[in-house]
Amino acid sequence: MKGVIAAGDHQTCAAGIHLLEAGGTAVDAILAAAFASFVVEPPLTSAAGAGVLLHGDPSRGFEIVDFFAQTPGRGLDRWPELDFHKVTVDFGPTSQAFHVGKAAAAVPSALPGLLATHARCGTVPLVDILAPAIDYARHGYVLSKQVRWVNELLCPIVTMTAGVRQIFCENGEIANAGTRQYNLPFANFLEAIARDSDDALAAFRQAMVTHFGPTSGGLITAADLENYRPQIREPLRTHFGDFEILTNPPPASGGGLIAFALKLVERSKLGEFQSASHLIEMAEIFRAVSLARLAGYDANISDPGTIEGLLEPANVDRWIHQMAARKEERQLGGTTHISVIDVKGGAASLTASNGEGSGHVLPDMGIHVNNFLGEEDINPLGFHKFVPGSWMTTMMSPTVVLKGGSPVLVLGSGGSNRIRSAVTSALVNSLHFGVDLDTAVNAPRLHVEGDKLWFEADDNKPEAYDELQSRWTDASRFSGPNMFFGGVHATARLDSGLVGGGDKRRGGAVAAAGDS
Repeated sequence: MKGVIAAGDHQTCAAGIHLLEAGGTAVDAILAAAFASFVVEPPLTSAAGAGVLLHGDPSRGFEIVDFFAQTPGRGLDRWPELDFHKVTVDFGPTSQAFHVGKAAAAVPSALPGLLATHARCGTVPLVDILAPAIDYARHGYVLSKQVRWVNELLCPIVTMTAGVRQIFCENGEIANAGTRQYNLPFANFLEAIARDSDDALAAFRQAMVTHFGPTSGGLITAADLENYRPQIREPLRTHFGDFEILTNPPPASGGGLIAFALKLVERSKLGEFQSASHLIEMAEIFRAVSLARLAGYDANISDPGTIEGLLEPANVDRWIHQMAARKEERQLGGTTHISVIDVKGGAASLTASNGEGSGHVLPDMGIHVNNFLGEEDINPLGFHKFVPGSWMTTMMSPTVVLKGGSPVLVLGSGGSNRIRSAVTSALVNSLHFGVDLDTAVNAPRLHVEGDKLWFEADDNKPEAYDELQSRWTDASRFSGPNMFFGGVHATARLDSGLVGGGDKRRGGAVAAAGDS
């Protein structure tokens, strides 16, 4: 076996497998898969979105390529009249409000980020990286049931303008699962990148200023795009038992919160897997993580001492005591992820997002532009309260687990603020409980914000979920898996070989590259 990949669509996986079978590395594979995902998973990711990549191997080490978004508006002396309004997405037992329009678009960074990554560490020509995505866009891909369901969920956004309807609809209606879909403008644009990436990137920037700039109801300026550069960062490192966890450092918020949750897990008694004790303890841990975040964590995320203070043993002790006291009292709620491991020890973990999309596209390019300025979770001070040129924080947490210096588990998740609980749950399931990878990523999950709990229940241990509900009487209970709780896609290296686990909540798919 040459490698294994897990992603949100089998066609995304196939693109990465094509590169692995051709002798490419985990990074080559994840780049090809990422470009393919722009075509086959359009509600979740886009060339005008953003992402974070963690990659490396034992000999070269590991690094973060951070190409998350920056806030726009450089050079503006005042805000123009903004195209910005609210829509509500219904997840069933709960709903979530998002804002869309051209003024919801942050500086797009996925395209420059992937191109910079290829220039930095790609081992095959860019034309080969782009070939699967071009093929899907020009000759068609099959719309999966899961992506179709997401499109239906985001109906107010993906039918908002004629431009997005060309990507998501057929004969004026959201296309049905199994339909062969095309994106010919994007195919043409990708071919232009393959010919001359600098010229194509310049055209992309000009289109962003023209259609999402101040004269069009947005905030993107030429200075925003000219000054954007992906950042190379050292991963945040923490230990969990015999394992070393590498994840996304500040200014992202998610990695530190996951590390904090794992420290609390180490000091807790979880009981048996999916028991009432396990569920109740994890709910309390996630509550502590949420409250710690609210207690100045985001506001001080750029301070190097913030993470150190959060993980300092005395602080962990304080939270453990608070959790114990609370439990005694109680006795009386668009993103995708790709993970790759190759046979040579290389690992790559990429979380990418378009938010939910702004509802507007770049004409003649077939690219749906992000709405990061319209997501409450990454705009904690309120909408349009930022300093132009600021690096936006994110819950994105691509993660690699090392044992003895070598990668044994690669994972990450989509899911807005639920990313931290999704990744933590999968890590605990796999590393603490030792369950198989498919179970680790698909077991029922829960999430806490403040004193509000959301959780999934299944038929295996109803008494455990009933007890959890009795302790959190206002909790929102989901009768089965729901994409609200993210989508963890993971790969692992076991003694028996390479394996993968795809999250069924978000169309999880796994594929392996063989020797033939």
